[in-house]
Amino acid sequence: MVVGIISDTHGYVHPAVHEAFEGVELILHAGDVGPIDVLDELETIAPVRGVYGNVDGPPVRGQFKETERFELEGVQFLMHHIGGHPNRWGRGVGTMLRAERPDVFVCGHSHILRIERVPELNRMLYLNPGAAGRQGFHLVKTCVRLHLSDGAAKQAEVVHLDR
Repeated sequence: MVVGIISDTHGYVHPAVHEAFEGVELILHAGDVGPIDVLDELETIAPVRGVYGNVDGPPVRGQFKETERFELEGVQFLMHHIGGHPNRWGRGVGTMLRAERPDVFVCGHSHILRIERVPELNRMLYLNPGAAGRQGFHLVKTCVRLHLSDGAAKQAEVVHLDR
């Protein structure tokens, strides 16, 4: 299974997202969607699951929760927009991660692409896909294709959308 992961679109779906997510079975949006029509456009590519971010209004908050827990292909996911990062988790996130022990933690907010294993959390995969929108200080728009098989996250492909 291949999952597309995106965050911080802030109302903009980069045209390259359609090609980047071609063939994915599910899109995960890690918050700061912007207007709800972003989700409508992403749904034309694949079903979308996500969390709301700090800039999302009632339409997105009505569709998504603050935190999502789910399983895909035997892999346990936890998703929360303001997650922080290893050694500096967002408020309450470190406690949640230690209690839940997901295989993959997906977050956004920082606009900084970061993917790493966290040894002290059973080698959990920390995944922040960076930002795909136009708003923010980031210079490169990114998203990620995550390959799952045999009950594990096997490969994370970073896609630079402006190339």
